[in-house]
Amino acid sequence: MGLTKQYLRYTASAVFGVIGSQKANIAYVTLRGGERGRYVAVAACEHVFIWDARKGEKVLILQGQKHEVTFLCPSPDGVHIAVGYEDGAVRIFSLLNGESNVSFNGHKTSVSVMQYDTLGARLVTGSKDTDVIVWDIINECGLYRLRGHKDVITQALFLKDKNLLVTSSKDSFVKWWDLDTQHCFKTMVGHRSEVWGMVLLNQENRLLTGSADSELRAWDINYLQEVGKIRLDTVHASCSRILSCRKAGSILREARDRVVSLAADAKARVIACHGNDSVLELFTVLSEEEVQKKMTKKLKKAKKKAAKWVDCLSCAGGELKVALLLQNNTIETYSLRTSDKTPTANKTARLTLGGHRTDVRTLAFSSDNLAVLSASGDTVKVWNRSTLQVIRTMACEYALCSLFVPGDRQIILGTKSGKLQIFELASGSLLETVDAHNGALWSLCLAPDQRGIVTGSADKMVKFWEFELIKDEGTGQKRLTVKHTRTLKLEEDILCVKFSPDHRLLAVSLLDCTVKVFYTDTLKFFLSLYGHKLPVLCLDISHDNTLIATGSADRNVKIWGLDFGDCHRSMFAHDDSVMFLQFVPKTHLFFTAGKDKKIKQWDADKFEHIQTLEGHHREVWCLTISPSGDHIVSSSHDKSLRLWERTREPIILDEEREMEREAEFEESMAKGDVPVVSTQFSTFTRHYLYLNISFTLAERIMEALELYKEENRKMEVYKYACQTAVLVLPSELEVSLLVLPFPYIPELLTLFNSYIKQGLEVELVCRCLFFLLKIHFGQISSNQMLLSVIDELRTNTVSKVREIRDVMGFNSAALQFLQREIESKEDVMFFADATGQLAEKKKKRRKRERAILTIA
Repeated sequence: MGLTKQYLRYTASAVFGVIGSQKANIAYVTLRGGERGRYVAVAACEHVFIWDARKGEKVLILQGQKHEVTFLCPSPDGVHIAVGYEDGAVRIFSLLNGESNVSFNGHKTSVSVMQYDTLGARLVTGSKDTDVIVWDIINECGLYRLRGHKDVITQALFLKDKNLLVTSSKDSFVKWWDLDTQHCFKTMVGHRSEVWGMVLLNQENRLLTGSADSELRAWDINYLQEVGKIRLDTVHASCSRILSCRKAGSILREARDRVVSLAADAKARVIACHGNDSVLELFTVLSEEEVQKKMTKKLKKAKKKAAKWVDCLSCAGGELKVALLLQNNTIETYSLRTSDKTPTANKTARLTLGGHRTDVRTLAFSSDNLAVLSASGDTVKVWNRSTLQVIRTMACEYALCSLFVPGDRQIILGTKSGKLQIFELASGSLLETVDAHNGALWSLCLAPDQRGIVTGSADKMVKFWEFELIKDEGTGQKRLTVKHTRTLKLEEDILCVKFSPDHRLLAVSLLDCTVKVFYTDTLKFFLSLYGHKLPVLCLDISHDNTLIATGSADRNVKIWGLDFGDCHRSMFAHDDSVMFLQFVPKTHLFFTAGKDKKIKQWDADKFEHIQTLEGHHREVWCLTISPSGDHIVSSSHDKSLRLWERTREPIILDEEREMEREAEFEESMAKGDVPVVSTQFSTFTRHYLYLNISFTLAERIMEALELYKEENRKMEVYKYACQTAVLVLPSELEVSLLVLPFPYIPELLTLFNSYIKQGLEVELVCRCLFFLLKIHFGQISSNQMLLSVIDELRTNTVSKVREIRDVMGFNSAALQFLQREIESKEDVMFFADATGQLAEKKKKRRKRERAILTIA
């Protein structure tokens, strides 16, 4: 260790205990060409979990970085999934390997909606910053930003055969956008409150919208033909040249509150709608023939537990699969046949094993560091720390505190009703329930001699218990129980109790903001620690019995000497209440957890803040440190349990403070009013935020050009300069070219001409060439020396692009020919769903048979 004290860094190891976060939606995905409707994707804090609904197993984790996931959107080809985050970033993940190579940064706040177009080449995103951005997935850059809404964007939909976009917002408006001109040509104002969702039906000839009332509004859309075919006297506004929209009617929902989610399957045949209550309503979209026969008949609504998000998937044979992400950290999947006269929903899967239904309020490590106990309002689970798999799940009352009994064969829980519950891990059974207190049992502590426990409750009593083995009347075998021995009555509610490691003292935290210390053997008063302005919620005593640390709702941590009760230091620890505090075994280092979503490590000798563990997205309720000090498990209101591991990396405090200041500066820059995507130039993505990165990439390009000047006769230099441009991310390429000085542009244009002649990276070269011509048009056109280069570039570029286009056209025609040949030989339809056509053939056959019988 040397002359200076060395601290080892704790890093995030894993996230477990959360099945699905409520902040993002649920979506069906296809994994490695598997069965449709088998896998679902849900957000898990900053990660995305892919669950196998049939097996109830987690099959893939898409690793996030820091910010929470807010929206998921699978691509039409099923190979990728777009993930939106709370900071406005969008990342495209591959479902084949779980990696992300494409990221977009355009929004200032969290992404609220995303949608692919039919081909999957464009992605539209909406955000809480009221902006709508259309991204080019292939070129990995922004196309344009659409501004006009005044509140959060709730839905955005591409139209299949027309270059149009429709968006809805909480500002009660639905806007239609012409993507050729990037302008809003029509605004629908028929809603009285926020528009929370919408879907396109009947081959995009009808729009269904849901708002804050119980009415689903239907709008008929009439698309007009070419402008030249419209009489001039009928053109009253620009919107009449594209489409007209009028209200066709409305559907009254069973629920009376607002629409939370409005979703449809891929064929827009079934619509799922739910609000804040426990009812999910399913509607079927009927064809004209079915409307004439059935009129207003709809599907029987399926009542579920309060669903937060829903996704639908149509399968072969008229089967509809529905996936629900419930508010209690559960995923449920249902199946029903829409062709039945009275469709009924059958539950196919329920994923509950991997997490708690309510918040985990207490944690404990086993003595061998291998098992972790977590207890919530209805269940207690024991996890394997190395595999993060559940070993035991047992029903319990609302648990507030817990511990492993010495030997790790039993566990004890303290409940909100004042009871002690003793469980046996081998059988997973409840051994005994003891009525210990008349109020909430807030704290319990194992005695240092491991022969008993002490409990503190809201009934103002501290009770001492001893372990005892008694004979079970049912089985005749001995089992563990606790025997009440002594009681200490106090004047205030008790929030926390703790033995000193030498078993000499007992510290008790009271509701009157003080901590009182008593002798364990005689229960005589020893010390009173006062100074906190709000109640002390947590405390711990160091291993050598010299220090006691207290954490309070006043956001401060105080370190006291246990010999005289003097306050060594008071530190402002968190931005909200300090919920938990514990010393690292055999050290004077301790961790605190707060409602500000952070976990912090402190040095009680030097009174220094060592490091901050960030990862939770809601209040942190509690944590536990393993007896070895190598692992920490924490629980939060975001339903997640997080495992942290101690590494061998030393922490240098000065560098740690500098990194914290840089992170604060970047966060403040990200929240600032920074231009992101220009409406004139389609490439500006966080120019100010990525200025340093852009300068670095521009310097690499300039270095390649300098090398080209020195050795312009070597072909290797051509390849090196080309590879330098290829290594720059497409989303950052144009920003890098923007900061490139103009003296390098003539050499770069000469290089581009050589690349195009040789057919090297033609698409990349054309992107760079067109952008440089756009931003340096004046200087290039006035330079007489570049006229010959530009003229040669024009000739070579046109010929080379035409050659590539001919190759692509030839390949496309060849694939279509092969498709027709296979279909004609094997009588099999490719690239289309033949199920619907088969049903139509059967229907026509039955009609002919009925007609023949009628004639006969």
